[in-house]
Amino acid sequence: MNNEIIKSPQSEPATELAEIRPKVNELRRFIRVFFGRPVVIIGSIILLVFIICAAVPQLLTHYDPVKHTLSQGLRPPSSEHWLGTDELGRDLFTRIIYGARTAMIIAVSAIAFAVIVGTTLGLIAGYTGGITNSIIMRFIDAMMAFPGILLALTIVSVLGGGMLTVIIALGVPSITGYARVVCAEAMSLRENDYVLAARTLGASKKRIMFLHILPNAIAPLIVMSTIAVGMTILAEAGLSYLGIGITEPTIAWGSLVNVGQRFLLANPLLSIAPGIAIMLVVFGFNMVGDGLRDALDPRLRGTL
Repeated sequence: MNNEIIKSPQSEPATELAEIRPKVNELRRFIRVFFGRPVVIIGSIILLVFIICAAVPQLLTHYDPVKHTLSQGLRPPSSEHWLGTDELGRDLFTRIIYGARTAMIIAVSAIAFAVIVGTTLGLIAGYTGGITNSIIMRFIDAMMAFPGILLALTIVSVLGGGMLTVIIALGVPSITGYARVVCAEAMSLRENDYVLAARTLGASKKRIMFLHILPNAIAPLIVMSTIAVGMTILAEAGLSYLGIGITEPTIAWGSLVNVGQRFLLANPLLSIAPGIAIMLVVFGFNMVGDGLRDALDPRLRGTL
């Protein structure tokens, strides 16, 4: 009896440690795998700088990004203007920093829109099956028949310019990827024991889809979304470069490249600098997405 009394208090901490240790080990494994390659670390640093520029540009520059100073037009790089000025005397470094905010808002909003709509359609199609699955997935297949940039150009041409229109135009083509991934996950999980048990206990379809099936698709969705943000920034720059996306006074990197190419001889950085910014940000998102894929892939657990 005394032995049971002595062992009982000790068994509870041992059980708690056994539950905590796997979580700690899993976190350490994630950190080790994610930061295991130098390119991922470089990409993470680039994204950190990009996020700071988008969140608090006022801390990095004191110039007004839209105020004209014609007497300072087309100045070369100097201690006052690190990248020089444009044809209207506006500081180029400042405009690139504020352009990061525009790129982040549009890309994140477009991908969030695509994730919400695509995930919902994929869950309904995959879990319900039958005629519902056929209708939704044939609609998704029809959307995939159009190149993403062509579909975005069509939407912008019909709805006109503006930030909201660009978000919709870039978000709609991305719906297809999320819908297909989530549909495949739902179809493979809907007959699992825990789903059948929830269904037997009277759980609603909505509860089963969003609380039992969706969590198993979170990892691929995170990886897809991270990479898609970079691709969306590149697509937004392409639309702005063509003059049908974001227009003045809103600052966009694509517009800066377009305007700067007219002054390549006077100040090549007007076009080159925003182009490099686009390249670095897309590289950063791709590398971070690649690192997340390795760290979140359950098939690699225990091997990395």
